[in-house]
Amino acid sequence: MDDSLIAKRLEVLRVEHRDLDSAIAALIEAGSPDQLQLARFKKRKLRLRDEIAMFEDQLIPDIIA
Repeated sequence: MDDSLIAKRLEVLRVEHRDLDSAIAALIEAGSPDQLQLARFKKRKLRLRDEIAMFEDQLIPDIIA
């Protein structure tokens, strides 16, 4: 993947991560949240964070000091 494709993918992942933040907050504010759904959202959010970190690492060149 070239840098422009990685940057586009990163933006999509970041938007999805923010959307999950909103969905989790809305679920919690609903009163009695569905614990299974909440756990799924949180697990997906963690996977997204890991994927974002992986792509960010690809954009930063390795520099041997």
